[in-house]
Amino acid sequence: MTPPTSPISLFADAILITRFIEGTEPGAQAGVQQPHELRRPRGRYQWPTGAPATVVEGFDPPAVVWGRGHRGVDLAAAEGAQIRSAAAGTVAFAGMVAGRPVVSIDHADGIRTTYEPVEPGVSAGETVGAGQVIGTLLPGHRSDGVCALHWGARTGPKTYINPLRLLQPAVIRLKPVR
Repeated sequence: MTPPTSPISLFADAILITRFIEGTEPGAQAGVQQPHELRRPRGRYQWPTGAPATVVEGFDPPAVVWGRGHRGVDLAAAEGAQIRSAAAGTVAFAGMVAGRPVVSIDHADGIRTTYEPVEPGVSAGETVGAGQVIGTLLPGHRSDGVCALHWGARTGPKTYINPLRLLQPAVIRLKPVR
């Protein structure tokens, strides 16, 4: 029979998992460059909904670059909700992509965040602050009728990361084994 796991043990395991995910495990050599997608963001990111939101659909990257997957998270929000920049940056794009309104913001740490379907209240080239309203959420992203913001993050043209990892403290969602 296995002894019950103590809360302290679970807490320690959670810290180790978080350090592994964020690429900040103790003992890492100082000055050694980590792969960009494992570096801790320099800026502080916040919920684009203005407050913690229910994750309707999680991050599910494709097995191959061109494959099927979910390259961001869907956050529950009401139609007409003000959507905010998750961190300070420069608007890279504000317009239509495949018939849907999208706002993309480049941040100083090399991460680009995307927000969809958002009617832009900003223009490409504009500088935005963390938490600044960038637009209004429109309905129609999800086929199940749930109104949600699709929030994505990437470190390169085809390298997507889980945007929940940008939040402080990081949001960790465990998936079932089966």
